[in-house]
Formats: sequence, structure tokens, C-alpha cells
Amino acid sequence: MRALARFRLFLCHSRESGNPAASGSERMKKGYVYILASDRNGTLYIGVTSDIGRREWEHRTKSQSGFTARYGVDRLVYVESFDDIATAIVREKAMKKWRRAWKIELIEKANPEWENLSFNGGM
Repeated sequence: MRALARFRLFLCHSRESGNPAASGSERMKKGYVYILASDRNGTLYIGVTSDIGRREWEHRTKSQSGFTARYGVDRLVYVESFDDIATAIVREKAMKKWRRAWKIELIEKANPEWENLSFNGGM
């Protein structure tokens, strides 16, 4: 339960949908942009999902092969919530173009200790 409280504490920037092109079903589905890290100031991964709990579990348990499993990137350190998935996708694409220093600054403003925000039983 403590992890869930941390998750809610760092759940940042809930946003209104401003995308008129989003379909009705996309507007109904919440979206999340998240950053995973291997360790403090370690390897970073930015992703987007409509189910943050499921996606965090997949990364943590390495149920999907790929970048995060290969490099041990499984610590959830930052999450943003959006009212629709289309807006979350736009934000994710923009963040992936950021300099590394900007990403680290974003994490440290919201989660200065780089605590694992996992809320599916912790690590």
C-alpha cells in the first residue's frame, strides 16, 4: 500500500484532452507516459500505456523480451496521467526527443530520491 501512496504522490500533470482528431474510444481511454530507470542516473526508458499497472508488471517481471529486459530497466521513477491515450502518445513522442539532462531534471523534480513507484507488490 505504501508504494501505491508513492505512486499517487508522484502521478503528475493530469491533462485534459486537446486533440480534436482523437476518436470517441480514444478519448475515453486514459493514457500514461512513464519513465523507467535501471538505477539512479542509469539507463532510462520512456513508454506510453493505457494500463500502467499491467505495463509496469510486464517490465518488472521481464515478461516481454526487449530493451528493458536486456538492460535491467525496471524501476518506475516517473508517471504522467492523461485523460486520453492520444494526448499521452503525443507527450511520449516529444519526451523521447528530449536531452537526457531534461529527463533527469523532470524525474528529480517529481521523485528526488528516484524511489521505485511500483504499485504491484514492489521489487
